[in-house]
Amino acid sequence: MKLLYTGKTKNVFQLDDGNYLLKLKDDATGKDGVFDPGENSVGLTIEGLGRESLRMSTFFFNLLKENGVETHFVDSNLDDATMTVLPAEVFGQGVEVICRYRAVGSFFRRYGGYCTEGQALDAFVEVTLKDDARLDPPLTKDALVMLDIMTNVEYDEVVNQTKKICGIIKDALAEKGLELYDIKLEFGKSGGKVILIDEISGGNMRAYKGSTWVQPMDINKFLL
Repeated sequence: MKLLYTGKTKNVFQLDDGNYLLKLKDDATGKDGVFDPGENSVGLTIEGLGRESLRMSTFFFNLLKENGVETHFVDSNLDDATMTVLPAEVFGQGVEVICRYRAVGSFFRRYGGYCTEGQALDAFVEVTLKDDARLDPPLTKDALVMLDIMTNVEYDEVVNQTKKICGIIKDALAEKGLELYDIKLEFGKSGGKVILIDEISGGNMRAYKGSTWVQPMDINKFLL
């Protein structure tokens, strides 16, 4: 097993059979000890977060499979906080895809002059570079194509898949009395297809119970 990548919230290893192994950490993105999925650096460590993130990822990847969505998920080991996945080629040096249902976080910080905090959004999708040094800048479709990060067809596929996937996740949370405010996904190419990769966990989303923010570790208490 070979270490390929050390990330903020997980490490990636290559297995002998060609698949990858993701080892989830207890670290979460944020600032000054406050969780924020829109931040690009580790802001806090929550004991047990890795295993809870894996439990949620396993639940949602299986749910997506039931709904005909292709992902990189193969299986998971909750005891080790690891997930086996198919190898996939990322777009460029990596991009993140955010689906927003409420104007909060970095969206409100950028566009607060044109909206109120918490204002409803209609599954607004934006793509940002995974580039900590440049604060993960958002890119338009034209920029992604001109910079040879995605093709027009790939961009449309990513947006369509994002809306479908996030709709499934949003509905699953709503059944448990939670509202999804926003969520961050990642996509890659495997076997010539665009598929969902990475994880689907509380550390990648903002969910509320009424007007109260539900901490990443606590979402599973409602969901599972």
